[in-house]
Amino acid sequence: MHLHRLLVPARVRAFDDGRPDSQAYDVVLDGACVAAITPVDGPAQGLLLPALVDAHTHLDKSYTVERVGAVQGDLFAAIAAMAQAREAFTAADLHARMGRALDDAWRCGTRALRTHLDWWQAAPPAALPVFEHLRREWAGRIELQCVALTPLDLFDDAAAGAAIAREVARVQGVLGAFVYRNADLGRKLDRVFELAHQHGLALDFHVDEGLHPDATGLAAIAALAARGGDGGRVTCSHCCSLSVQPDAQAAATLAACVQAGLHLVALPTTNLYLQGAWDRTPVERGITRLREAAAQGLRGCIATDNVADGFYPYGSYDLLESWCLGVQVAHLAPALDWIDAVTTAPARALGLAWDGRLAPGCPADLVQLAARTPYDLLSQAGRRRTVIRAGRPL
Repeated sequence: MHLHRLLVPARVRAFDDGRPDSQAYDVVLDGACVAAITPVDGPAQGLLLPALVDAHTHLDKSYTVERVGAVQGDLFAAIAAMAQAREAFTAADLHARMGRALDDAWRCGTRALRTHLDWWQAAPPAALPVFEHLRREWAGRIELQCVALTPLDLFDDAAAGAAIAREVARVQGVLGAFVYRNADLGRKLDRVFELAHQHGLALDFHVDEGLHPDATGLAAIAALAARGGDGGRVTCSHCCSLSVQPDAQAAATLAACVQAGLHLVALPTTNLYLQGAWDRTPVERGITRLREAAAQGLRGCIATDNVADGFYPYGSYDLLESWCLGVQVAHLAPALDWIDAVTTAPARALGLAWDGRLAPGCPADLVQLAARTPYDLLSQAGRRRTVIRAGRPL
């Protein structure tokens, strides 16, 4: 299969030929691999990306907005509304909604996806066996990972924390916690890190998901990750409070994150909807400091987060939609310089076998877009696509 005159953004090239993002290439596919990438003269006729990687979703909540309603309030109002709705979830309901989400993501070009599963008590949630079934069902199409989304305070119960960690290890998942202005923060986080070490688990935190400058969970996590030398297996999502802290404090926290080697995920849809929105027209955006992090060497991710639920009543599993929103609200320019936020950066955060960079010999898991310029990519017409998996168009 031959693909003609396509842009291949520098951020996703595994080869360094010094050519600008405006350079067009011909790409030859041989079976399930890329065989050749050759620069050609003339204007581009489209754009080529590796298949996308979604580092933070909530499959178990998806498509529940009709029963929950769109929460017009803050994050904690949404948590309360979803907690009530969760009591009525059945295995059949979860399978239908989670499967629908995966089909949407697959058709939009996602090759790997990490979902958080609400895990608010020691016993495993009803969504866990459904996730295990779907992981088998979707093997070879979407690589699935799950995270136990657990309130940090629950780890104060040593037996509950140990039970959760054992079950997460059994399903080869990721240990997680919701961290926000908790009392005795350091001791509780230390317990989570200890459990992760005992069971060989990666960590993924919902941290500082609000606009209180005194929320310092990210700094505490970075310090623990640096001390244990395992920052490469630690992901921190949201980090909204970082955006409203004094510049010097935020810079110091980001420097600690860089030193620890942890991963940062921004979630523009949900955070724009819930942070500071309902008492007046919002000024704070709730988007973490992606540009400042990149300036220090930490290339962040952008992910989908919630879709059609109480936290975010809109959206889809088209990861490029979330990326386009993030590019605009965080003033990420030039846009193609940030395409790694949905390709190579999340591939590293999830520890995938392929880092998503394109070169001869890499997997032919690709997304071919109609966009002929970086500016087209932020239009609906420019995002018309052909998804190619194992060298074949879907």
